[in-house]
Amino acid sequence: MTQFSNLLTRLRALSVFRGLLCGGPMEALCSYLTDREIGDAWEAVSSYGGFVARLYEEGGDLGLYVQRELLANENPYIRAIGRGETPPDFMERCVEAELETLQEAASLTPDRLRAGLDGAEFLPDFGTAAVDLAGEYRRRTAEIGRYGYGIYAGCHMFCLDDEGNIAPVRHPDPIRLEELVGYERERGLVLDNLRALLAGRSAANMLLTGDAGTGKSSTVKAACNALRGEGLRIVEVRRDQLRFIPALLDLLSENPLKFILFIDDLSFQKDDDNYSALKAVLEGSVSARSGNVILCATSNRRHIVKEKFSDREGDDVHRNDTLQETVSLAERFGLHVTFQKPGKDDYLSIVRALAGRRGIGHPELDMLAERFALGRGGRSPRAARQFVDNMAAKGL
Repeated sequence: MTQFSNLLTRLRALSVFRGLLCGGPMEALCSYLTDREIGDAWEAVSSYGGFVARLYEEGGDLGLYVQRELLANENPYIRAIGRGETPPDFMERCVEAELETLQEAASLTPDRLRAGLDGAEFLPDFGTAAVDLAGEYRRRTAEIGRYGYGIYAGCHMFCLDDEGNIAPVRHPDPIRLEELVGYERERGLVLDNLRALLAGRSAANMLLTGDAGTGKSSTVKAACNALRGEGLRIVEVRRDQLRFIPALLDLLSENPLKFILFIDDLSFQKDDDNYSALKAVLEGSVSARSGNVILCATSNRRHIVKEKFSDREGDDVHRNDTLQETVSLAERFGLHVTFQKPGKDDYLSIVRALAGRRGIGHPELDMLAERFALGRGGRSPRAARQFVDNMAAKGL
């Protein structure tokens, strides 16, 4: 038996954290330790190279890699903690033992792994940062409502794939609240509601309406960026994916984090099947509402449904009932925030603030900004940002 026999046996026996062995550097490490165990020097050299190659793909540091994978691992133990349950004693003992095993694996150095191999001086190095796996894991589980687990531990913005599965957004919008100018009252209403959600108080589903380019979507994303450290996550749902929302609510209801199901630029045609489905989700379904999930929709239409003048005429016997049905969806959102198009003074204030941050001080800034807005169909924060970006690109 080699010096690695005991470690290899314990790694192979991982149960709670078995997912760490499925592909990647840890699986390659076990392959290398196995080749060392059976005394196949040539295969050991090759499998060592394979292990380091996979580790390089993950940043090249064994300690940091094991810690990252450990904290992101979803397993029965962490799910029980997330539900507020106390795991059984035998599972606690298993976790303690496996954390010790992973700590030993994470502490392996290149010199120790290569010791006794012919040609060891030619084999590549890798990093081994000092990590405290047990301490960090216990800290994360103690504050699981802030950090989460699984895919929610390493990302805060998500979307749905075509089958309705939650997937991390690879390049989330980094916009910050500090970058938004104006609309302080409107953003305050959104933030107060989200802080109530995070505090476990009653929070309302939100509908943000108003003219295009006034910052409705940016407000939601910037608020999520600001509050991610307190346990807030956002899942974007397209209009054609509304049918997945009931399943999402069931899936997320036992998660310790708080979630926004975000529907951007929401609108419906008359007689759209998704309309009734969303109404039932908001209010009227037999399912109890989850206390850790709210819906947030943005729309350029106050009542969401596209209407024509002819819709208000015709031969409908109960026309008033039909009109009430049209506006009833918007009324099911507990918080309705309106972002109105800015007037001239507000628009120019936004332009000056954004220009000041970019170091732009053109003497005819106001006139050029007004001319730009006229060419874009009107004043808006989006037009102000585009104008300042245009000025910066020209070096003005």
